[in-house]
Amino acid sequence: MAQRGQHDERKRYARGAEVLDATAEARPAAAAASPSSTAGATLAPGGRRGRRRRAGRGRRTLVAVALAITTVTGTAGWAVAHEQPAVTGPPPGAAAWRADDSLGRPLPDPATASPTTVARFFAGLTTAEQHTLAQRHPLITGNLDGAPITLRYAANARALAVERDRELARARDDGLTSQGRDRARDRAERYAALLVGDRQILAFDPRDRGQVAEVYGDLTRARRTAVIVPGSDIDLGSYATPTAPATPSRAATTTADRADAGSGEGASTPPADAEAAATPIGMATSLRSELARQAPHTGTAVISWTGYSTPVGLGLDAATGRLARAGAPRLDRFLAGLAAADGAPAAPPTVLCHSYGSVVCGLAAHRIGPDASDLVVLGSPGTRADSAADLETNARVWAAKDGSDWIGKIPHVELFGLGHGADPADGGFGARRLSTARVDGHAGYFAPNTESVRNFARITLGDFDAVRCAVDSDSTAADARGCVSDLL
Repeated sequence: MAQRGQHDERKRYARGAEVLDATAEARPAAAAASPSSTAGATLAPGGRRGRRRRAGRGRRTLVAVALAITTVTGTAGWAVAHEQPAVTGPPPGAAAWRADDSLGRPLPDPATASPTTVARFFAGLTTAEQHTLAQRHPLITGNLDGAPITLRYAANARALAVERDRELARARDDGLTSQGRDRARDRAERYAALLVGDRQILAFDPRDRGQVAEVYGDLTRARRTAVIVPGSDIDLGSYATPTAPATPSRAATTTADRADAGSGEGASTPPADAEAAATPIGMATSLRSELARQAPHTGTAVISWTGYSTPVGLGLDAATGRLARAGAPRLDRFLAGLAAADGAPAAPPTVLCHSYGSVVCGLAAHRIGPDASDLVVLGSPGTRADSAADLETNARVWAAKDGSDWIGKIPHVELFGLGHGADPADGGFGARRLSTARVDGHAGYFAPNTESVRNFARITLGDFDAVRCAVDSDSTAADARGCVSDLL
């Protein structure tokens, strides 16, 4: 998560933490105060005093619940004003796509056709026909899960150029306010940045705050791949911040030597480029570099997927599952499209889910089992599941949470729709717990030279013998066998 998002998210969660924590701790007291707990019992001496104490605890529980409700309703006007719309369905241009009869047959409906159906359709077209569709309908083709990978790159490049030119025209429109022209200029600059060099944009949607998926490495030749799902405050505007690495190339291996030549296994401070590795681009390039360092002769690729509407600012969106429920089917469809498309990776990817992204992954887990080999949640507020088994996925489930991560102070409860449930990094959840040695804070899991990013690369490569697991409650300790003994 970008540094701006990290600061905002910390404030967002912290405001409601005490209320939720008090409510969670009071729940056993409420149960003790219920009529069923004393029905038919004979009161011993002092029993009346015990009953009064239980009644007092019950009243405190109701007070805590009332505080939670008051906190929610008291900020409801602000929260609704800042509530993010959940972008769903195909991007603009779907009607024109459906009406296009230039091939003499219906085109697959972008809203309902499965990725497998889309892949079969494009397999029956000539190369010229495919590129004609990409030229006529760049936004639809570029976002159509199941379409050929390289065709999507070309379509999205065209869509970005079209949207850039449209926003540049708006920036010169005297009919707009100065603020409107400034916003148009900002968007045009963001689109232009995604057109620089040989960037591989696998998805691009300009609606609302904008969504994007970018590939690092040669996806069509990759033997091992990873998909990163970021958390709150990420969109086209914050996708790459000024602290991010330079415009990435397909190789994206510039930090590999630095990661290896850090201060060693006993290092206690993060590397200088740890801040850059907190952005979506930084996360992807850091992991890609670590993959290249560990397996220089293995084709690998990393996808940064910001394909859902993320929460923003202080409000209820981050504490509820509304946006995650809208994003989960999009993640499921995206992964199914990777598996079905011409040029698809050789093996199902590892899916790494950071912060609120882990809520999205938790809700999608039961669908993505066939299309993902491993599911890794890191810095997670919860997955809306009580255990790894409740995720109902065939993917291996891993969890990482460092002691320096402020997310650990958030109560893991789900009450009145607030909170995201059990802590996946807790020993009782049932996930394989990873060591996070040398991680610094909520945004530090992908920083070079950390045990976490090395573990993410080992899992992606299937090198389970090298994975370092957390030991008991110490997330920085490393045990070579604890969580992977059954995989060796």
